[in-house]
Amino acid sequence: MRPAPLALFGLTLAFAPLAALRAAPEAPKFVLPLACQIGRTCEVQHYVDRDPGPGALDYRCGHRTYQGHNGVDIRLLDMAAERAGVDVLAAAPGRVARLRDGVQDISVHAPGASPVAGQECGNGVVVDHGNGWETQYCHVARGSVRVKVGDTVAAGQPLAHVGLSGDTEFPHLHFTVRHAGQVVDPFAPDMANPAACRAQAATLWSAPALRQLGYKAGAVLNVGFASGPVTMENVEAGGIPGPSAAAPLIAYARLIGLDPGDSIELVLTGPHGETLVQSQLAPLATGKAQYVAYAGKKPPPGGWPHGAYAAEVRVHRAGAVAVSRRFSATI
Repeated sequence: MRPAPLALFGLTLAFAPLAALRAAPEAPKFVLPLACQIGRTCEVQHYVDRDPGPGALDYRCGHRTYQGHNGVDIRLLDMAAERAGVDVLAAAPGRVARLRDGVQDISVHAPGASPVAGQECGNGVVVDHGNGWETQYCHVARGSVRVKVGDTVAAGQPLAHVGLSGDTEFPHLHFTVRHAGQVVDPFAPDMANPAACRAQAATLWSAPALRQLGYKAGAVLNVGFASGPVTMENVEAGGIPGPSAAAPLIAYARLIGLDPGDSIELVLTGPHGETLVQSQLAPLATGKAQYVAYAGKKPPPGGWPHGAYAAEVRVHRAGAVAVSRRFSATI
């Protein structure tokens, strides 16, 4: 994706100093701002960039962010989920301070996409929580905003639907927290030592939200079986047809948050546990925000026998398996 907005609704990128946070014990506690389940129907794609220089570091000193990123990106699994409609939720009680609707709901790379300069957030809502605290919700679907300026909202109240408006390539919510106009990282609000790489006890998340939002140094976003070519585009679109007895059997996985040097392995096994395919890619030369890997085999004479077929994707990192998932399908 391209950089999220740094100046939506007249607010610029700056980080809240430690003294300001210590003087504001009234900070709200946030519920998950999306009606989804992390690890099942959505994932964190990017965290706040805490590096004050030209580099990019998340709050655990990993690279699940990019230069100048001022919020948390929570993405849906694919466009099929976006079309079904997923609610963006108010993260805490407050009042709707500003909003925008009417921006085209389309990937910036799609043919016919309009320029987004000055509207990088796309359609969005800002909620004022009092005492200088506010949250911003970007990239919501055009025509889906359910509130108006001045409305009082409760924590967990739907504001709009996740969309594809503004400067984005995939459906997600860009969620920014500010205090006194300055960006605060909800995972680690003490910004005194951005490179400390320590989990902070005093996060801004509620306990139920924090249970879902445990840090992941990479994740598996999509898995499945197909009978034809697999590309990033058709995985993003969703609804890939499943396998059949007479067609090639292809296992695929889309992964996010990969580091340079990561090597992706895919193992495909048959109904009796026999290995059909074992494939391991060369280590990545560069990090990847998202990556599709697949491995497959042509059917034997007479087609694939009836039964359960399984696959496992593993990401090898620094001599260990950093990310993995096993999945299966029946033919």
